[in-house]
Amino acid sequence: MKKLVAVLALAVVAAPAWAATRTVTLSVPGMTCAACPITVKKALSEVDGVSRIDVVLDRREAIVTFDDSKTSALKLTMATASAGYPSTVGK
Repeated sequence: MKKLVAVLALAVVAAPAWAATRTVTLSVPGMTCAACPITVKKALSEVDGVSRIDVVLDRREAIVTFDDSKTSALKLTMATASAGYPSTVGK
């Protein structure tokens, strides 16, 4: 029994934090030309934890999927702003 308790205790300590995959839509109103989505996508791809990025110029938005244990929506908006494209979390 003591061995089982020790194993369970070790499993709790060694288990990774419960991370979740999240998807947010960023409104990026400053995207106005064909080159803009390339810059926005590159900036977002450099954020640790981002797994997918879809940038839609016509709607001026970026849909980003990320691991919320590694990054946040705030860090995503900071990345686009640093690239010259301020954004906000939309829908």
